[in-house]
Amino acid sequence: MKVIPCKIIRVPDDLTSVTSYKTADEVNPSEAGMSREEVQAIWAGVEDLYRSGIHPAISFCLRRQGAVVLKRAIGHARGNGPDDTPNTEKILATPDTPICLFSVSKAATAMLIHLLDERNLIHLMDPVGYYIPEFVASGKENITIHHILSHRGGIPVLPRNIDPERIFNHDEIVQLLCKAKPVSPGGRRTAYHAITGGFILGEIVRRVTGKDIREFMRESVQNPLGFHYFNYGVPEKDTNRVAINYYTGIPLMFPLTTITRRAIGASWEEVVRISNDLRFLKVIIPSANLFSTADEVSRFFQLLLNKGELDGMRIFNPMTVRHAIMEVGKPEIDRTVMLPMRYGAGMILGNKPIGMYGPFTQYAYGHIGFSNIFCWADPERDIVVSLLTTGKAMLGPHLIPLARLLMRISRYCKRKPMY
Repeated sequence: MKVIPCKIIRVPDDLTSVTSYKTADEVNPSEAGMSREEVQAIWAGVEDLYRSGIHPAISFCLRRQGAVVLKRAIGHARGNGPDDTPNTEKILATPDTPICLFSVSKAATAMLIHLLDERNLIHLMDPVGYYIPEFVASGKENITIHHILSHRGGIPVLPRNIDPERIFNHDEIVQLLCKAKPVSPGGRRTAYHAITGGFILGEIVRRVTGKDIREFMRESVQNPLGFHYFNYGVPEKDTNRVAINYYTGIPLMFPLTTITRRAIGASWEEVVRISNDLRFLKVIIPSANLFSTADEVSRFFQLLLNKGELDGMRIFNPMTVRHAIMEVGKPEIDRTVMLPMRYGAGMILGNKPIGMYGPFTQYAYGHIGFSNIFCWADPERDIVVSLLTTGKAMLGPHLIPLARLLMRISRYCKRKPMY
């Protein structure tokens, strides 16, 4: 029998040697309505996920009732990948290490679009072509901004056989999408827009405001909330601080190779390689290259959980947040990822009895990134969770510990009546 190799890292026996946190950053669990044993059980779940050997670094933040219960990192930001040698220089990950959020970027991009709608600069039900006239080519005149936000825009994938490195050229990708023929009429089918939607939404921001989406994010969210990162790419001076992504786990085989290439326009391994390219850290890819710490992204979702206000600063009106997290249609099989999905206008929604964020999370909303990053808010439990990881594996020994961690969060953060 042929043995399928699994790329994993070296995990030390003593996890405290690779764990980083400050006691002062975490409240007493009782202040957040939890016991110390419940919090320890959740952190033990994070440690079990690290022991799977799939993730060189994990950064985790849990907020409950607005208070930080856990804010810790475990592993190495650089130097302990599956192919690194024992002599490779290792740099420990800390809670301040920036990590690429991949598709969690879509949630933030969507909220900027909702902010434009709040300011009456656009209307979500308007056709995309109203703002990007050349987009109407090839039968796309009825595709709306809302269709793009909710993955019903009919342009879920990039043109076939396109060189993946062309994503570094925003204008070229926008023009390719403007010329592209939709695979279905706008609103007809749900199909995850892994890369395409972000470029169109970013172009709408530029056409309407005269600013690129990075600048709009900076002035609308990043600076008002005092985030150091939480933007598309990172400044030149911070590139060496960014955690490296690593190709880990069991190599994909057909049909998963076909599904992933169709969804993201490249092989799984190619995406990992591109994500560590210095150009990826500098350009703007609205659907995929937001960089953040676990704390910053958890603060962003706390902002949404607070209906648009955080630390005395109002960023969104409550109804704006409501528009983003409302379910846009009944759950159905997504034609890109071939899984049943629940979407809002920019968010992936939880479900019951089992959802993306654990059991009985039907009120939760957030996003996942490159399969192993999970960021969400759950109003029923009054929690915000950010789980950032640098191991990029679809299959491997991490799946059971991940499921257990999500179950522990749902179990130990008890629900309250919503209505």
